[in-house]
Amino acid sequence: MPVTLNCPDGSRVVDAASNHVDEFAEVDSDAAEHAEIRTLQIGIAQHGQRLDRSLADAVTEFSRNYLQQLLAQGAVSLNGQVVSKAAQRVKVGDRVCVEMRETLQSQAFRPEPMDLQIAYEDEHLLVLHKPAGLVVHPAPGNWSGTLLNGLLARDPRASLLPRAGIVHRLDKDTSGLMVVARSRHAMDALVRMIADRKVSRQYLALAHRPWQGSADRTVDAPIGRDPRNRLRMAVVDMTVHPGKLARTDVHFLTGNDLGCLVKCTLHTGRTHQIRVHMALIGHPLVADALYGGTLLAVMGRQALHAFRLSFVHPVTDQPLDLYAPLPLDMQQALAAWGLGYNGAQSTQGS
Repeated sequence: MPVTLNCPDGSRVVDAASNHVDEFAEVDSDAAEHAEIRTLQIGIAQHGQRLDRSLADAVTEFSRNYLQQLLAQGAVSLNGQVVSKAAQRVKVGDRVCVEMRETLQSQAFRPEPMDLQIAYEDEHLLVLHKPAGLVVHPAPGNWSGTLLNGLLARDPRASLLPRAGIVHRLDKDTSGLMVVARSRHAMDALVRMIADRKVSRQYLALAHRPWQGSADRTVDAPIGRDPRNRLRMAVVDMTVHPGKLARTDVHFLTGNDLGCLVKCTLHTGRTHQIRVHMALIGHPLVADALYGGTLLAVMGRQALHAFRLSFVHPVTDQPLDLYAPLPLDMQQALAAWGLGYNGAQSTQGS
C-alpha cells in the first residue's frame, strides 16, 4: 500500500517500494509566513518502520538527516501529538504531519545558473563533463554552487526528480563524465543498471612510484570507513569493521621512475574506491594527500579523471560509449614527469 501525501496546494502519491512519484505538490510560495504542511497516512508497507525512515521514503527530495532535524525542532506530529524521536515506530493508519521548515539544507535545493559542458543529451538523460572542484550534491559545508543546483537551473523539470536526476557521484576534485537522468523512467532504469554493473565507468589515474609486474592487476578488497580517521575510507576486515565488497581492475598505460598513468575500471562504486585501492597496492594518486599522495606544482587535486562511460540507453536501447579528454592539469602533470599520452592508449584492454 503506498504512502499518501496530502498538501495544502497539491497532492503527491509515493509508492514506498519503488519511490515512484506520480504527482508533485507545489511548494507554498509564501513560505516565509506559512511553511508547507505535508500529511502522510501510514500504510501496510510502512507498518513497524522507524518514523524517520517512513518520512524519508515519502519526502524523497530531502535526506533523512534533514528530516531528523525537523523532528528535533518539533515540526513533526504523530496523530496530533508532537514527536521528536526518530526511532519511534509507526503503525498502519497513523497520521503524520510534517511542517517543511526552511533550513540550510532545504534552501540548498534551489536553481543556480552555471556553465555545464554537455557531452550527450536527449529527452531521457544527459551525460556531462564534471570539472574538478565542483561538488555534486549539497552537503554540510557545500549548500550551494553544486552540480545539483546547476541542473535545477538548466532544466526546471529536474526539480520533479529526486536529486535532480543524479544517479551516481564523483568526488569534488575528480573530473570527468557523469550520467544524469531527465525522466523518472530513465532514473529508475539507470539506478538498476548501475547496481547490476551494466554501466561501465573507466578512469585515468596518475600515480606515484614506478609500475612493476604485469600490466593488468585486479584489486579485490572490501572498503569501509577508516576506524582511525573518519575522514578517510580504508580497506577493512569485514569480520571486525563495517564495509562493502569492492573490486577495481587496473591497467598500466605508461610510466617511468617517477610514477605511472593507469586506467581503472570499477566493478563496484564505493566511496574513494580507486584512491583507496591504488594506495593499497603502493601507488597513491598524485596530489591525493588523504591517501599518501604528494602535490605537484601543476597538480593541486587528486589526479583522477572519469574518461569513459559506456552503457546501453535504458529507453532507446542505443549503445552509448562516451569519452572525455584528459584535462589540462593532468596533461601538464604528465609532461612534468616527461610522460606522453595518446588517447588511443586508454582503449587498450577495454
